[in-house]
Formats: sequence, structure tokens, C-alpha cells
Amino acid sequence: MARLQQVLVVLGTMATAVCALCLGWAWALVLPAIGWTGYAVSLAIEFLWAARVGRAEGQPLPAERAVWMRAWWQECGWGPRVFAWWQPFRWRACPDTAEVVAGRTAVVLVHGFVCNRGFWMPWMRRLRQVGRPYVSVSLEPLTGSLDAYVPQIEAAVQEAERLTGRPPLLVGHSMGGLAIRAWLASAPDARERVARVLTIGSPHHGTWLARFSRTVNGRQMQRGSKWLQALAARERQQHAEPYGCFICWYADTDNVVFPVRTATLPGADNRLVSGAPHVGLAFHPAVVGAALQLAEELDVTPPAGDGQP
Repeated sequence: MARLQQVLVVLGTMATAVCALCLGWAWALVLPAIGWTGYAVSLAIEFLWAARVGRAEGQPLPAERAVWMRAWWQECGWGPRVFAWWQPFRWRACPDTAEVVAGRTAVVLVHGFVCNRGFWMPWMRRLRQVGRPYVSVSLEPLTGSLDAYVPQIEAAVQEAERLTGRPPLLVGHSMGGLAIRAWLASAPDARERVARVLTIGSPHHGTWLARFSRTVNGRQMQRGSKWLQALAARERQQHAEPYGCFICWYADTDNVVFPVRTATLPGADNRLVSGAPHVGLAFHPAVVGAALQLAEELDVTPPAGDGQP
């Protein structure tokens, strides 16, 4: 993923440089402006779809147009940072914790679709600042089945257990939340190895936008997909209340995972952040702060047999 995004950014930079040499620096500003405008327009279309689908299905949505405009503007800023800087060029800047930190709860970070561990750059910096051990993954293959990510999450959980000797806190953004659920359902004892699971804007019941996807994991995230149905069935077979250890953050202006309630789970601690966009939700102060506070609480909480503190 990093190499692909590096190539795209480098090609764009080279095109800008050629434009500057041939036409002058004033014209060189045209290409980045066109690129950003195209991105902003595509985001605007997503927000319009989210509002239209949500209202058609009677979902609770903000009535004020200004709320949607702020969410769109925030996402216009997050996208370039994530997809043109952190993921292609900074994904190795904050290495995972390597030294044993006994007695503390580690955080396992699982990114979403077309992302890598660089997505979590603000989280990793904050975790390092407070001395919180963490392990992150870069899910491969990029467009493969969600089940293919199970071994990678298993390896990350094992590393977190090695670092601290305690069950970790798992954090998943978007598709990452589904990958975590797939890992939990892959083995009967997986839930007992987890302190809590925190998902952020994850399409637990699929997302309307996935109808346009042609990738394997994209089709699995379509609403009512056979994969989602089979996953829910396995979860119910393993536990009467499979989502009691989940905290699900969701937004009423999510431009990727909609309609709104698709990012919630029955029996989970579902928490709404009003007016946040899809990528921006992952970095919202309320979400990050609550995760850090939860990790502190888990440090002094004896591990429970059912995966709950």
C-alpha cells in the first residue's frame, strides 16, 4: 500500500515540476489544485449520498446544513495527510513497542480499507508519549478476503501478550473492526485473550457505499452480504452475547459507512460522535481520549474470563 501511494504522490510531484518548467510556477499550482478539487468533489458526493440514504431510511441525522459542511471540510483536510503523507512516507516513523512492559495493557491497532499502519500516526505518537505499549498491522493482501487478515491479527495479539503478559485492547477503524471480528470468531478462546474491542466507524452491518466495490473485501462489506451473515452466525454460536466486550464509535455524518446504525452492534457500548467524518472520526479527541482512559483502567483491572473488564 505504501509503495502504491508513494508512486502516485511522486508521479503527481513530477507532473507538477514539468508543468513549472514548461509553463511557469504559476501554472504549476494548477495540477495540485485540480487534484484537491477532484478529491473534495468526490467527498461531497459521498456526503450527499450519506444524507440521502439516511433520510430515506429514517436514520437520525443532523438537520443543519452547516454540520455537514464542517464534516466535509474536515475530511478534505484529513485525506491528504493520511493518504499522501503518513501512509506512503511516514508509516515506519513510529515503530511498534519492542521492549517488554509488564503489567500494562497493550493496544493493537488495525487499520481499514486501502490503508496501512501509517494511518495511526497520531495514535502512535500519543501512545509513545504516555508510555503505552502498542502493536500495529499493515493488512495484506490489499483487496483480499477479510478472512485472510486473521493470521496477521493473531500475530499482533501474540506480540501484545508477549510485551505485557495481559490481554490487549484491540482498536479497529472501518474495515479493521470487521477484521477483528473475523479473528475473534476464528477460535473459541480468542475472546478470552482480549480485554476490550473498540471499533471506529466500522461497517458491522455493511455499508451502502460498498455496492460499487469490485474487490473481494469490498463485496464482503456490502449490506446483507453472505460473509457478514456467516460471521454473525459464528459469533452467536460461540457466545450468547458476543458483543458485550465491544465499544462501537459511530458518526451521524459518516461519508463512507452509512446509514448511521450500520456501525453499531446489539449489546455493545455504542457511542455517537455527532458531526464527524469517516477518517476524522478515528482522530476525534473524544475517541482517542476514551481509548487512553480505558487502557489505564484495564491496567488495574484483573483479566476476566469472558473478555470483559
